[in-house]
Amino acid sequence: MNSVNDIRGQFLDFFGSRQHELPGSSSLVPQDDPTLLFTNAGMVQFKNYFTGAAKPPYPRAATSQKCVRAGGKHNDLDNVGYTARHLTFFEMLGNFSFGDYFKDGAIEAAWTLITKDMGLAKSKLLVTVYHDDDEAAALWKKIAGLNDDKIIRIATADNFWSMGDTGPCGPCSEIFIDRGDHIWGGPPGSPEQDGDRFLEFWNLVFMQYEQFSDGRSREKLPKPSIDTGMGLERIACVMQGVDSVFETDLFKTLIAASEELTKTKAEGERAPSHNVIADHLRSSCFLIADGVSPSNEGRGYVLRRIMRRAMRHAHILGAKEPLMHRLAPTLIAEMGDAYPELKRAQPVIEAQLREEEERFRRTLANGLKLLEEEIGGLKGGQKLSGRTAFKLYDTFGFPLDLTQDILRGRSLEVDVAQYDAAMQEQRDQGAASWKGADGADNPAIWHSILERTKGNAFLGYGAEAGDGAVTAIVSGGAEQHELHEGATGALVFDSTPFYAESGGQSGDQGVIKFASGAEFVVEDTQKQVGALHAHVGRLVKGAVKVGDKAALEIDHERRAKIRSNHSATHLLHAALRNVLGPHVSQKGSLVEADYFRFDFSHGQAMTADEISRVEDEVNAVIRQNTEGVIKEMAPAKAIEEGALALFGEKYGDTVRVLRLGDALSHTGKAYSVELCGGTHVKRTGDIAVFAITGEGGVASGVRRIEGATGAAALAHLKAQAGLAKAIASNIKAPLAEVTERVSQLADERRRLERELADTKKKLALAGGGGGQSAPAGPESVAGVSVLARVLEGVPAKELRGLVDEGKKSIGSGVVAYVGVEDGKAALAIGVTDDLKGKVNAVDLVKAGVAAVGGQGGGGRPDMAQGGGPNGGEAAKALEAIRAALQGALAA
Repeated sequence: MNSVNDIRGQFLDFFGSRQHELPGSSSLVPQDDPTLLFTNAGMVQFKNYFTGAAKPPYPRAATSQKCVRAGGKHNDLDNVGYTARHLTFFEMLGNFSFGDYFKDGAIEAAWTLITKDMGLAKSKLLVTVYHDDDEAAALWKKIAGLNDDKIIRIATADNFWSMGDTGPCGPCSEIFIDRGDHIWGGPPGSPEQDGDRFLEFWNLVFMQYEQFSDGRSREKLPKPSIDTGMGLERIACVMQGVDSVFETDLFKTLIAASEELTKTKAEGERAPSHNVIADHLRSSCFLIADGVSPSNEGRGYVLRRIMRRAMRHAHILGAKEPLMHRLAPTLIAEMGDAYPELKRAQPVIEAQLREEEERFRRTLANGLKLLEEEIGGLKGGQKLSGRTAFKLYDTFGFPLDLTQDILRGRSLEVDVAQYDAAMQEQRDQGAASWKGADGADNPAIWHSILERTKGNAFLGYGAEAGDGAVTAIVSGGAEQHELHEGATGALVFDSTPFYAESGGQSGDQGVIKFASGAEFVVEDTQKQVGALHAHVGRLVKGAVKVGDKAALEIDHERRAKIRSNHSATHLLHAALRNVLGPHVSQKGSLVEADYFRFDFSHGQAMTADEISRVEDEVNAVIRQNTEGVIKEMAPAKAIEEGALALFGEKYGDTVRVLRLGDALSHTGKAYSVELCGGTHVKRTGDIAVFAITGEGGVASGVRRIEGATGAAALAHLKAQAGLAKAIASNIKAPLAEVTERVSQLADERRRLERELADTKKKLALAGGGGGQSAPAGPESVAGVSVLARVLEGVPAKELRGLVDEGKKSIGSGVVAYVGVEDGKAALAIGVTDDLKGKVNAVDLVKAGVAAVGGQGGGGRPDMAQGGGPNGGEAAKALEAIRAALQGALAA
């Protein structure tokens, strides 16, 4: 059978045999494009070649590019699972020519592949061309032998591609297949073109013009190019003779695993849930493997939405335990050979899927609770607020249809117009946040410098000083020929010992002295377009021009501290994996001279014992004083030998592999082996001492450790010891007994606080406080028993329990308590079950809240709460509640 893996391999082998470079898929996180949320097309990694900002290293290429469309401009999320072709994750097969072959070559290759190699029937194929592209139409007739009725001219933008409002653009030619009259639909350009009978599976883009922003007509490009895209899942449908992507072999395997674990068949109304789970599993696993973690913003927010949508469908199917992490091994077995990053990231993928699903299950319960409370406050004919429905969707993962299903059983509706407005507001904000940074340096400047200078030699691995000549000056957002005293800018040299910020290690600082006497203070060193070391700073003396020679010297002491901290982060990473588990993965780092921070994947706070064990391990390896070994090799070879690579990181043809320390288990293996281009200590003993100065959470499933080495670590440890001595002195206890004594004092304080709180409540309940006229026991309002009190010094969190006690004691009636603390008022009102049909606690609490200067208030008919800033009006709040109660009983 033509499996998905077979088809992918066949495509790449075909173009590989035609002298196409096969660079592999780029990351789902675009490396140099802030305008994109995710990689959504095969051409993304080649964008700078098409625009001319960078020179391509080869004339033609072919890839199978992993893509995600689930946020921003390209968003198929809401359609997935319910249609035959929509996916959030898909693979785009593509061949590319960078000024090499053009229309004739692209059309001939496509026709040969699909008809001869893949064996598609010519009689079922038809193509579209842009309406005035006579050249493409003639080539299809000549090369493919298609008649005019099989070459359809389309005058709309569907057959004219552009990268944006300006830049390269050109006509398209799409290839369709007729899947038979058993499927409704008509050919492209017909009134029935939206049907599924005629499936478009390959788009050939002929990039031959450049569009300008000044109103000029399009001009022909000097080197026209080719960009094609064929959806792997779509061509798999064609070759496997199925009507839906979810019927292809890969999805059938994933859905079968979902069926087995949920004990439900993918039939009827359950089929879409299995489809969603299978598709979203792919997106989630690949995004995590490329370094994205679920969070509340940006890419992490989209990942969380995808994950939670799948998890809700698992809940619909009746899954009692977290499901997604148990499906991940099936996906990795199917796609791990083509995408090895899945295998490398498997522990991280499974851990993050499990943590997020456990968190979502708790969130789901809270969402249902909120919905019940909001429903309780509705009266006949009222609609649930669209804002509330959107909050349920946005915060708790409740799609609108789920909320509507719950309400439908109670004859209630959602204010859909208000919901749509809230959704549009979020979309507008999301679109605005991904337009890229205003005023950023134009990358074209740096690409131009790189192409002209061929980069610069980095001397900093073996030297901290060296000579170089200025090859470029950038200041004021443009290239300059000269820089004068007092001006700021960035200098590029043909060679430099200055390390440019990369991999978390901060850039070097130092001084550059010119033969002319000029002096440039380097405040930072940044890497531009992945290759140029740009020395950023200020010219404090003289003038400098392109070609001037200078002596470059870094700040030696600062570099030594950074080296120590950077090497320590590698030892820390290994220790965390040993102590916490193999799911730990680096999520980011910052290495400065006096401290470092290290972010890693882990679902909960580290215990004091775990922190201590990590510190002990790292310091044990430091004491080994073993030599740090660095070798250069191909990334695949390094990973094969066990080196850890950062998920989503882009590596070159050659990488540096750092080995530090000996394994503490005496296995003969290295303690830490990682890919890293940074600077490091010669021996582990150079680090001297390591200390963790802080540990905390920075995002869902991501923790951060802050630490220090050398003198900074010693200063931290001395400060900690001094603090312990001061505490021992104050509590008059031996230093060895400080921890136990402090624990005893804390227990004693908590006991006294509980006793004080209980005493306050008793005094408040016994003393009334509802005004001078407040009765000692329940009063009668319109024939209903009411227990109304102002409780001085009782916090809001205590009121609900007191109201429940009051309801039990009163038997039948209303309990209204106003707690006053720090000048603010908190209200809690309870209505016994026998009165819920006559009295609504939500209406009463709103009346009381208004009297203390608050707004709203909510809950259920039998229990409601609210608050306001004016605690001095507490007695008036009770009067307002009594009046509202009388009004309700009189109605």
